[in-house]
Amino acid sequence: MGGYAASDIVNIMAMQGIAGLSLFGVFLLMALGLAIIFGQMGVINMAHGEFLTLGAYTTFVVASTFELYAPGLFTYYFPVAIALSFVVAFGAGYLLEYGLVRHLYKRPLDTLLATWAVGLIMQQVFRSIFGGRGVSAGTPDWLRGSIELTPMLHLSRSDLFVMCIAITMSVIVAIMLYRARWGMRVRSTTQDRAMANAVGINTDKVDRNTFALGCGLAGIAGSAFTTISSTTPTAGAQYLVDTFLVVVLGGAASLLGTVASAFSIAQAQSILEFFMTGSMAKVLTLLVVIGILMLRPQGLFTLKVRQ
Repeated sequence: MGGYAASDIVNIMAMQGIAGLSLFGVFLLMALGLAIIFGQMGVINMAHGEFLTLGAYTTFVVASTFELYAPGLFTYYFPVAIALSFVVAFGAGYLLEYGLVRHLYKRPLDTLLATWAVGLIMQQVFRSIFGGRGVSAGTPDWLRGSIELTPMLHLSRSDLFVMCIAITMSVIVAIMLYRARWGMRVRSTTQDRAMANAVGINTDKVDRNTFALGCGLAGIAGSAFTTISSTTPTAGAQYLVDTFLVVVLGGAASLLGTVASAFSIAQAQSILEFFMTGSMAKVLTLLVVIGILMLRPQGLFTLKVRQ
């Protein structure tokens, strides 16, 4: 293949696979939020990428604040930034659902257009506040460097950290959805809203908190994103299509499917980018996903529910 020996191909795939772990982490965090909003609520949130950008800019502000006012504590800023990114994105999502989205339920085209417009507004707000150029949050010392797996393979500490955040949040979301009372209310509202209201569940509050949680997870994705790239006003929009692919391929209501498809798409893009351009890697990945969905429209994993 392209003049590479079999051993070279194996090494290249291993190196690119490790490099793709950070992309997997961002995809997964973004897709978790979108899977909750789209899979559980049926809302197409075209502004979801901008909540990643919001989390990334929040992280930048926190890093700059620590660097300016508490340089001695700079190495500890990242946990604070993650928490604040979630809170800010959660709050913004809560306001968006209350002010706009709740009026557009069962009107998918209107919701799509309205949230797309909100995304454009948010991009302009980011551009007005932070400028059009990319900004970067400083990296703490404990996130620098790499771990040597073999003489040829090194795992970046930042990539490992992003992957750990993604897996941790996946476990927390799974526990919340399937072991907590909030998850029971969400699933009840999704399956039969009228009956959920009849038994005393405040479905409006469930919708608002669910939408806000999905946006908050995108905010955490933005915080993780700062470890792998600089932040621009359109940074989140670049991941929106890939995130929808992850959710649709995995099965809109399946967390296991979301994890599996995020890993598969991230690894496919990372490995293919070594042998071709990034655009062609995305095109080939998209064609494969379309082929799979033609054979299995419901996605890789589906939930069995009573009809």
